[in-house]
Amino acid sequence: MTPLALILIGIGSIAVLLLLILRLRLHPFVALLIVAVGVALLTGMPVAKLADAVQGSMGRTMGHIAIIVALGAMIGRMIDLSGGAAVVAQGLVRRVGAAHVPLALVISAFGVGIPVFFEVGVIMLMPLVYGMARQTGRPPAVFGIPMAVTMLTVHALLPPHPGAVAVAAALGVGAGHMLLLGLPLAAVVTVLTYVLTRPIMTQAFGCAPDIRAVVDEARDAAQGHGAADEPARLFMQAGQHRPVGMGEIVAVIAVPVMLMVTGTLAGELMQQGCLRSVLVFAGIPFVALGLDVMLCAWLLGLRRGLALATVSDVVAAALPGTAIIILITGAGGAFAQVLVGSGVGDALGGLLAASGLPLLVLAFVLTMILRVAQGPTTVALMTTAGILGPMIGRLHLDQTHLALVALAMGAGGMALSHVNDAGFWIVTRMCGVSVREGLRSWSIMTLIAALLVFAGVAAMWAVMPV
Repeated sequence: MTPLALILIGIGSIAVLLLLILRLRLHPFVALLIVAVGVALLTGMPVAKLADAVQGSMGRTMGHIAIIVALGAMIGRMIDLSGGAAVVAQGLVRRVGAAHVPLALVISAFGVGIPVFFEVGVIMLMPLVYGMARQTGRPPAVFGIPMAVTMLTVHALLPPHPGAVAVAAALGVGAGHMLLLGLPLAAVVTVLTYVLTRPIMTQAFGCAPDIRAVVDEARDAAQGHGAADEPARLFMQAGQHRPVGMGEIVAVIAVPVMLMVTGTLAGELMQQGCLRSVLVFAGIPFVALGLDVMLCAWLLGLRRGLALATVSDVVAAALPGTAIIILITGAGGAFAQVLVGSGVGDALGGLLAASGLPLLVLAFVLTMILRVAQGPTTVALMTTAGILGPMIGRLHLDQTHLALVALAMGAGGMALSHVNDAGFWIVTRMCGVSVREGLRSWSIMTLIAALLVFAGVAAMWAVMPV
C-alpha cells in the first residue's frame, strides 16, 4: 500500500471515530474497537493476525493501566471517605483562597509529576480534585484538567519518563543536559499555560453521573444518606471521631512517590546487591501503590478502630467504577497500536523527513503529527527519534543543541491529545467530562502548552550558537 493511502486511512479513521462518538453517540469502547478493526482490514492486515493485533495491543495497554487505576482508586476512596481530601481542600482554601486553588494543584502536580509517570500522578492527585469539587461546588474538571496538563508537560519533556529517556538514548544526549534545560522550561511553561488557558476553564463543564457519585459519596456517608453503603458510612464516622490530619494525607500521597524515586535512583546509582534489589522492587509503580494501599488501610482505617472486613469492603467498592476507564483506555491503546503497526507513522515520517524543514521545526512538527495520528506520547517520541536519529547523528551537534532537539520532540509529543490517546480517556473519564468537552478543553490546552514549549526551545536555540 502506498504511503499516501496509509496517511489517508489514518486521517479517515480518526474522522470516523469522532463521527461515531460525537454525532452517533456510540459508546467510545465500541467505537474504538470498530475503527481499530476497520483500519487493520483496510491496511491489509491478514485476518488470521487481526484478533492478536487488537486483543494483544489492548491487553498490553490494560496490563499497564488496569493495576495502576485499580490501586489508585482504592487509595483515593480511602482518602476521600476518611475526610482527608476535605482536610486538604479546606487547608488549600485557607492558605491560597478558593480562586487560586487550581494553581496550587498545578504546582503540586509539577512536583509529583517529575518522578512519577503521568497516569500514576493523575490517579494519586484525583482525591484532592474531588475534595476541592466537593468543597467549592465546582466541577472536578476545573481542577483536574489543568493539573493533568502540567503532568503531561513534565512527562513529555523530562527524564526519567520513558519517552524522554528513549529520545535521549536515540540522540546520544545525557539526561543531565535534558534536565538542566528542560526543568526550568517546563516550570515556565506550566505557569504560562495556566495563565493563558484560564478562559478555557471558565466554560461550563458537566460531570458524569458516576464521577458525581464519587464526589458526593463522602458527603452522603457523613449525612447518613442511603446512597452511601454501611462500610463507607463506618469509614467516614471513624474519620470524624479521630479526624485525619493533613500530614497523614501528605504522607500517603508522598510515600509511593518517594518509593518510585528511590527505586529509580537505586537502579541507576547503586551496585548490585540485596538492598538495591529491594529498593528497585519497591519502586515499581504497582508495587509502590500496593504498599500505599496497605499503608492507607492501616493509617486511615485500622488505626481508627475499624475492622479489617469493613476496610476490605470499602477498598473493594472502589473497583467497579474503574472498569469503564480501564476498558476504554485499553480500546484506545488497541486503536493506537493498530495505527502504528499499519505503517501510518512511517509513511508520515518519511514524507516529512524529505520536506526540507529546519531541524528544530522538523523535530517538533513530525512528533506532533505522529502524536495526532498514532496517539500515545511515548510512541510518538520513539518513532520520531528512530526516523530522525541517523540524520541528526550526521550533524555532530553538541550536547546542548541535542538536548534542545529532544525537547522540541517532547513539545510535539504532548500536543493535541485526543481520542486515540489513552491519556485522553483517563483524564476525561476521571474528570467526568464528555468527549466534546474534553476536545474543547484538554486537547486545546495540550496544544497551547506544546506551542509554548516549542517557542521556548526555539528562543534558546536562537541565542546559543551551534
